[in-house]
Parts: sequence; structure tokens; C-alpha cells
Amino acid sequence: MDNNNRNTILAIVLSMMVVLGWTVLIDLPRKVETEKRRAEQAQTTESGVLAPQDGGVGNNVPGVQTDPQTGTQPGTNVGVQTSPGAANVPGTEIQVETGQSREAVLATSPRVRIETPSLIGSINLTGGKIDDLLLTKYRETIDPDSPLIKLYSPLGSEHPYYAQIGWTGAADIATPKPTTLWSADGDMLTPANPVTLSWDNGEGLIFKRIISIDDDYRIGIAQSVENNTGKPVTLYPYGLINRIGQPKVTGFFILHEGLIGAFGEDQFEELDYGDLDDADLSANGSREIKPDGGTVTSGWLGITDKYWASALIPSGDTAFSPRFFRGGTDDKPQYQADYLGSAGVTIPAAGTGEHKLILFAGAKEVHVINRYEEQDKIDRFNLMIDWGYFYFLTKPLFFAIDWLFQFLGNFGLAILAITVGVKAFFFPLANRSYTSMSKMKKVQPEVKKLQERHKDDQMALRTEMMELYKKEKINPLSGCWPIMIQIPVFFALYKVLLITIEMRHAPFFGWIQDLSAPDPTSLFNLFGLLPYDVPSFLLVGVWPLLMGITMFVQMQMNPQPPDKTQAMIFAWMPIIFTFMLASFPAGLVIYWAWNNFLSILQQGLIMRRHGVKIELFDNLKGMIGKAGKDPAE
Repeated sequence: MDNNNRNTILAIVLSMMVVLGWTVLIDLPRKVETEKRRAEQAQTTESGVLAPQDGGVGNNVPGVQTDPQTGTQPGTNVGVQTSPGAANVPGTEIQVETGQSREAVLATSPRVRIETPSLIGSINLTGGKIDDLLLTKYRETIDPDSPLIKLYSPLGSEHPYYAQIGWTGAADIATPKPTTLWSADGDMLTPANPVTLSWDNGEGLIFKRIISIDDDYRIGIAQSVENNTGKPVTLYPYGLINRIGQPKVTGFFILHEGLIGAFGEDQFEELDYGDLDDADLSANGSREIKPDGGTVTSGWLGITDKYWASALIPSGDTAFSPRFFRGGTDDKPQYQADYLGSAGVTIPAAGTGEHKLILFAGAKEVHVINRYEEQDKIDRFNLMIDWGYFYFLTKPLFFAIDWLFQFLGNFGLAILAITVGVKAFFFPLANRSYTSMSKMKKVQPEVKKLQERHKDDQMALRTEMMELYKKEKINPLSGCWPIMIQIPVFFALYKVLLITIEMRHAPFFGWIQDLSAPDPTSLFNLFGLLPYDVPSFLLVGVWPLLMGITMFVQMQMNPQPPDKTQAMIFAWMPIIFTFMLASFPAGLVIYWAWNNFLSILQQGLIMRRHGVKIELFDNLKGMIGKAGKDPAE
């Protein structure tokens, strides 16, 4: 077998072993441990049945013990007794009918308008929910007239998704409900104009919420309660993010979409929607997963999509019980991330109690996420972006590309530039590899003589070949290094293109208007000249073809392997890779094609410098000659 071909095969095998090793040694044990913890929680969790509230379904949030005097849980303001360790959180109802137009639902309730450079929407004064948010900088497609991305939508619309916060207490305390009508001191929330919502329960408690917002996606909420009842009152703050219906997800194992949260010093949870679907049923027909320990003193939790997310960050002085919940039905599932203050806030007579939190609702822009993590001291908030286990590659690569983008003004050019940078960084190693490969080609006549002389004694052949390589200072494994170097960069760039919103809808030149999407052209309709669409598996565009051609040229620079099977495999490999990478993001294919082109130049220069013949033209002539022969010959 030709040593260069052997090295190529070895590189492919090693890369597969890396992926397999990561799956077996890291990913699989993590999943097993997660399932074990969930099974233990399912055995110890006690749940109760709650009566419907306001026409909906009540939900249980752990962490609040039964009141010893009343026998009920603080917060069960629906007038029924629940099991120990449970409390009802208002606002977690699912209405029977959904699917109305978004605009029609929004028109049914009084609202406070939200306007910022990044968000537009409204606060629903019925219940005080934040249930209407659109992202002004992002649209559904690359068409500038396509609809804005809808993050939140109200109950009753086709895809309800909203955030709600409030207080809950003992059954005899009137706290705000999902149907409570709040009053506002203004009709618009902007970065320069906070809004205060107020509600008087008529029994001596006045509830207020001061809501502020910045230019990006940070919504600050400071809720307070004035106690004029003449006696102390204990209330428990809560927050929830509720999503009704099964959202569309990418469904790719290297990208997390679903529920997410970081708790305490070392707990970090990533739950797919299917994880909650498969969790054990509790007594009230719901499913829930709680972090270890039940109560934490710091952290955040929410729901994340590929590019967008929503998260609650309670203030650092609040001990709370977080939970991930799945209710509803198979046709209309409800996914919820919620928390309940564990210790409660005791408000003295004639005093005021308060609870603060931050709601993040918007696009997962890297610099914005990092700024919030530092500014608000939100531990591990950067993990909202799924950098993966190889974050030490993906994060630096993103920041390098983003830095180059500031100068070049085009992410495609930044990818080309970072490819040159990677080639320059690894040039000494690649240079030694190509130099060693060139030396191996020069000694091929001597290797063939050894093979003839020891064709019946493989041990003697290996010994003399090693002596020959040692004498000529040749590393027989050197040929795999250029490929091995390319593989981690390839995967890291793929991850960056897949997860970072900065790459979404980022144009290159010509027909490539979205580097995170596949090349939209196809060879099979002559790149749009023929008036018909082709199936997705035949979308082999210009850039995948360029990638395949450069891969073919690079392989043809070496002598053809003597073994016919090997020759056939290596002849088909560029074609297979062309079809395989055609469905990958265009930015990744551009990187691969450009990298191949640079490798061809580098290898060609080194081979000429060492006086090694470049086999490209002879190989092409041989292929043309074979194609012109009569198959019967």
C-alpha cells in the first residue's frame, strides 16, 4: 500500500476514534448519570392534585412546606389542600382553545407598549404577563420584507410562549391571579421610561412592579408589596417561563434546544423536550425534573432555541426552588421553567417587602450574553450559547472570525482570512509533513526493491524499511498530520456556523446570502438556468463542486495506489464528499475548498523544492486514456 494513502486512511480512522471516544467516555456517562438522578428524583417526589384555576390547569412547584396552622401550602390560593412539599403557582394554566390569530388575541386585553432598538411588543395588563415580543433585528428569512422573529406570543394564539412573575401566599391572602387587571403609570416601556404596574387587593396589600428595559434584551423587574393589613404577612415570589405546543427544533445532537439552567456552584442542566416527555408521571399527571438539592441560592433557568432564548435570573439574595415541568396533553404539551422562593418574604405591618429578578428575552448574541454575565454577575450565563465540550476551540475561533469581520466587513472573507491564519500557524508542522512525504516519494524506487527482495519475509521488509526511513530522516506517519490538523478546525468552524446568531443570514458574495445555510444552487438544474426545482439531496451547488474539485486535485498530486480497490476508493472519495458536504453550511464548504486550494499550493511548492515529481498531469492523462479505451480490451 502507498504510504501516503495509508496515512490518509489512518487519519480518517483516528478522527472516527476521537468522535467515538468522546461519545463513549464523556457523552454517554453524562446521559447515564442524568437518567440515574432523574430516576432517584421520581422515587422521592411527592405530588398533589390541584383544582383548575381560572379555567385552566394548576401546577405544583416544590419547596414550600405545609402551613402547620391551616394544613395548606402557602400559595394554594385556589382553596384546596395539596400534598406536603407542594405549592401552587398562579398563571400556569393551559386554556382549552388555542390557535387564534396573534393580532386578534392581542386586541382582547389592555396593554403597555414595549419599544427598544432590539424589541417591540407589549405587556398584558390582564395578569401582568410579558407575552408579546418581536425581535426587530431579525427576520424569518433573508427576504428583508419577511416577518420579524416572534419570541413571545399570548395565550390563545397558535404558539403561546410568555413569562410571568408574581407572589403567592396562604389561601386566605388575595394575591394577583392570571385574570387580575393591573393599572400602569404609562402606556409605553422604553429604555428611557420604566413602567410601574399596580394592583390593590382591597384587603390592605398593594402590589407593585417596576419594569425597566435596556437597548438589548434585559428586562429588570422589581416587585414590591406594601402591607397595610396591620399584621405581618409572608409571601413567596415566583417566576415562570411557559411554552405551549411542541416547538420545531433542529434535532441535531451537537446543538441543545430545550430547557436549560445553572444552579449553585456546579449544577448545569440541559434538558431536551423529549427528556421531559419521557419523565415519570406524577400523581397529578404532570412530569417534572428538579436539580439536585431542591433549593439553591443562586442560578438561572429558562428555555433556549437555536438562536433565541428566554431566562429568569432571581436576585442573588433569594433562595429558591427551581423546576422543569411538563404538563398538558400529547397534542398540546406544556413546557415550563419555573422557580419559587423557598424562605418567603415576611412583610411587617406598615412595611414593604420586595423581590428583584432579571428576565432575558431575545437573541443569543455572544457579546450581549457575555456583557450580562459580567455586568449582573450571572454565573455561567455564557453557556446559554451551546459552545459544546470543545469550547476551547469553538469560542476562540468565533472571536477570531468576529474580530476579522470588524476589519473586513464580511464573515465569508473573515473565514477565508482565518483559514490563512490557521495554515500559517501550523505551517512549520505541515511543512515538515509535506517535506517528509516528498522524501518518501523520492525513496519509492528503493522501497520497491526492498519489497521485491523480501516479498516472502514481511518482518525483514519492515526492519529494512524502518532503517531506510531512519537513514533518510523520514517519518512514515507524517502524511496524516495535515489532515488531522484540519479535522478539529473543521468541527469547530461547523459548530460556530451552527450555533452563533452572528453567522445567521450573514452574506458572502453572489448567490451565497446566508453562510449558515447550504449553497442554494444545484448542478442538476444547471445552477438555476433550467426552470425546475430539484430534490434536496441533489442540491449540489457551485461551492461543493469547487470543494470536490480541489480535493480531487490534491489527491491526484500523489502516485496512484497500486491496489485497484484502493484506487477505486480514492477515485470516488471526492465525489462522495461533494454530495455529503453539499448539505452543510456554505461557510463550512467555502472554508474546506479554500483550505484545499492553499494545501495544493503548499504541497506543490514543497514537492518542487525537493525535486519530487508532481503526478497530477500524468494521473489525469492516465484517467483520460483509460476512459477512451474500449471496455472489452
